Amino acid sequence: MSGVVDEDTAQAINTGRATAGAMVSTARRHLQKVFIFFVIGFIGTFYAMRIWVWDFLEQTAKTNMEGDVAVATELITRTPFEVILLQAKIGLLVGIVFAIPALVYYARGSLQDRGFTSVVPISRLWLVAFGLVSIVLFVVGIVYAFTVFFPFTFLFLGEIAYNAGVKPSWGITEFTEFVSLLTISFGLAAQLPLLMATFSYTEIVSYETFRDKWRHAIVGITVFGAFFSPPDPITQLMWALPLVALYVFSLGLAKLVANTRRRGAAEIGSGVGHVKRRLGQTIAIVAVVFLAIAVALAAGARTWVAETIVPELPPAVQPAEPTIIGELVVEHGTAGLLGAAAILTLGVAALALAVVTVQVLRTPVYPRESALATAQTEDDVDFTVLDPSDIKRVPAPVFSSMSEDEMMSVAREAMHADDREKAQAIIDRFDSIAAIEEGETAAEASPGEAETQPSEGAPADGSEGEDDSSPLASTAAGMLDPFTESETTEEDLGGFAYDLAFIVESLTSKLIYVVGLFMAVLAGSFLWLYAGGIKRSLRQFVDSVPRELLVEVAESNGATIDESAGLTQLLQDSGFVVALHPVEVLIFIVKVSTILAAVSILPFVCYWAWPAIRERGLARGDRRTFAVWGVSLFLGFAAGTYLGFFYIAPSVISYLITDALANEMVVSYRMKSFFWLVIYTTLGVGFLFNVLVTMVLFHVGNIVSYRTMRRRWRPAVVGIFVVAMFASPSGILKMFAVAIPLSLTYLLGLAVLYVLTAGGRLFGGGGATTATESGPDPAADVAGAGE
Repeated sequence: MSGVVDEDTAQAINTGRATAGAMVSTARRHLQKVFIFFVIGFIGTFYAMRIWVWDFLEQTAKTNMEGDVAVATELITRTPFEVILLQAKIGLLVGIVFAIPALVYYARGSLQDRGFTSVVPISRLWLVAFGLVSIVLFVVGIVYAFTVFFPFTFLFLGEIAYNAGVKPSWGITEFTEFVSLLTISFGLAAQLPLLMATFSYTEIVSYETFRDKWRHAIVGITVFGAFFSPPDPITQLMWALPLVALYVFSLGLAKLVANTRRRGAAEIGSGVGHVKRRLGQTIAIVAVVFLAIAVALAAGARTWVAETIVPELPPAVQPAEPTIIGELVVEHGTAGLLGAAAILTLGVAALALAVVTVQVLRTPVYPRESALATAQTEDDVDFTVLDPSDIKRVPAPVFSSMSEDEMMSVAREAMHADDREKAQAIIDRFDSIAAIEEGETAAEASPGEAETQPSEGAPADGSEGEDDSSPLASTAAGMLDPFTESETTEEDLGGFAYDLAFIVESLTSKLIYVVGLFMAVLAGSFLWLYAGGIKRSLRQFVDSVPRELLVEVAESNGATIDESAGLTQLLQDSGFVVALHPVEVLIFIVKVSTILAAVSILPFVCYWAWPAIRERGLARGDRRTFAVWGVSLFLGFAAGTYLGFFYIAPSVISYLITDALANEMVVSYRMKSFFWLVIYTTLGVGFLFNVLVTMVLFHVGNIVSYRTMRRRWRPAVVGIFVVAMFASPSGILKMFAVAIPLSLTYLLGLAVLYVLTAGGRLFGGGGATTATESGPDPAADVAGAGE
């Protein structure tokens, strides 16, 4: 184990284990108190969901929906205990969240003993304020989610499903998981200002780190949103853009806090006291503004603004009457007046905070105490943020490393900033240090003897040469041993890696074409399916199913059918195909588009990589075969899709519907299961046909001969089952449904090749998988004969 995990990693693991153990031991002593918090969160959440939350979530989903979309959208449950178990699961999670602060509070002594302390003192009052601000920010994130994000998102998702002929019957579990995950993510994301300001204040993570890593932060926000939000670009922008703006605001707030604390620590020796004074001044200013606005509203300022200022504004920005402020002041008396004053005060404070944030981001950052004390060169100090009194604290080595011209340049910048006192302090500091150094140089009698140091390149006594072998390489070689006739060494594994790296490098010049084709097919397929391709495909497919079956399905589902209704209306009313997850339709579009894009680039990648593969001696043959193969793949998929879409798949679906209706079942297919069945019975037929075409072309093109295919049919069948196991992880029956037809098609291809090639004697077949097995290159022989 010591060869795989280094000493630092092992130490970090042991430290984390010890910390967790200390917290658990603390929890044992205060288990009853922690358990009380857990029970409060569990019971409160359980009954709140039962009484209020479920109705609220459904209303949120349908807030912006109108007409048929709102009627068609519904929340369903599929098992008897689904709702109560879901309430219990969410209650458990909330209970754990309630218990964690109590656990951390009671374990604070153990954490402090293990070195988890702040560089600045934090009182209980500050901890309470921190908790309150954190709760407020979390609520702000949730309010944004439920007032802006969710109504638009569910309208968007519901319309996509309904317009595609799919009934949005969202399962209660899938819907709740989706909402809960995004709610928590928005609540946590809203903590950015508090966390960044706190980390900058305590110097746990400095402001400079947040500033220098802003690109990483934006990428992280985007990736985080890609995981937790629907995969359409509009919804992801609604997630990412507010968070990016929040990060910029948090960056300004972190800089303001860091500058205030650092300057206070430099000027009066107490950064914490300086921050407290500034915070007290800010609170006093906000209180004065609140009182002034309240007095102005009581004196009739609202009426004066409405009659004098509002009419002069452009019509686009004029507030609609009655305004919230007017309703509060007129209808709720003194309490409403104070509430209106609080709202206006918050607006003024937000505007002032935004202005201050922009101003702070434009000003230089004040250096950390440790950074200024340990500075050695001019590059380590930003003189623009220092006051004249700070120049005396700049270490002497900084001025010693500067030439007179460099010093005068810094002083000149201070003069240009109209700070003569600072410029004079820089000159005086430089002259005093230069005079001291000249005196020390004159007083030196003789230079000290240089002490010999051992060569950096020489190894220490008794040390042994380190083994160059990689634990990863040795482990991989050991894993390959059971699958090879001889022992697999690290050199063999390295050779495979070099071959693969050489082939990948040969594709770099064509990478722009590969990526361009992939993105073009991906975007084109996505836009076509997104813009109505699913609806047209579903209509075209269901049109081959007898109408009387569809009418019977609709009647069994309790739908009222109009005889003159079109096919799309019949599908929407009957609930023949439903989406159980809000993003199920979008996920299906992304998956199908990705598969089509991957298939489209496969022949091109093989065609462009073939010269490198032949050069490494891994295979041989005519690479023009891949051009023919690409055309054959397209024609094979087209022929198979036509045959399956209009004949095979409708017959299968009609049989399944008839069988279900005969057993008095309600027929309602899940969207992804129904469409994947259609794909398997359409594109799957084309894929099976392409297996036969590929085997024939590879034999004729001397890429893989018939004899090689026949000799290695067992590994090929095993490989098919292995790939099917990973491609269809839903169950063993689906794995067999994919693997058995492919395996039988492979065996059928061997039989067809045996007949067409007379056992591999006709139409080429000289190719092999390696150059050693295949003998000399036929092209080279022809060239030699020509000479």
